[in-house]
Amino acid sequence: MSEFDDLIAANRSFADDFQLGGFDGVAHAGVAIVTCMDSRIDPLNMVGLKAGDAKIFRNPGGRITQAALEALVLGVHLLNVNRILVIPHTRCAMTSKSQEELRNEIGASAGVDASWQAFHVVNDQLAALAEDIRAVTAHPLIPDSVKVGGFIYDVDTGLLDQKF
Repeated sequence: MSEFDDLIAANRSFADDFQLGGFDGVAHAGVAIVTCMDSRIDPLNMVGLKAGDAKIFRNPGGRITQAALEALVLGVHLLNVNRILVIPHTRCAMTSKSQEELRNEIGASAGVDASWQAFHVVNDQLAALAEDIRAVTAHPLIPDSVKVGGFIYDVDTGLLDQKF
């Protein structure tokens, strides 16, 4: 028995009705979403999209990192992306703890020193979102024709609040 048997069984059920075989892989709605890895976020459904409509990039805090910029450049130039949504959320763990607190908590959980591990803590979520929007709009490989919006997703109401 494997610790993954339940997931493999669910995958077999998923594959029974699989409709995306042969899909071209572009973002059919022209949308890319950068958001947090938080399991309370359903990035496609929260904006009325379905599989195949958007490119999704997730990381702790929903930040625009170098990896996120790489994904967005690829999306814009190769995958039909013409609108980018950057969506951090309320009650995010990355906004509620300091770098030191996270290192201590992870170190205690792991049983080893975690003081060397970087965590991208967000002290001011609106300032971080503004910085992230600037990073996307200033990128030389993302043209001005691409629309970029910054939003905060409320995990308690399901609503998006456009900030930028």
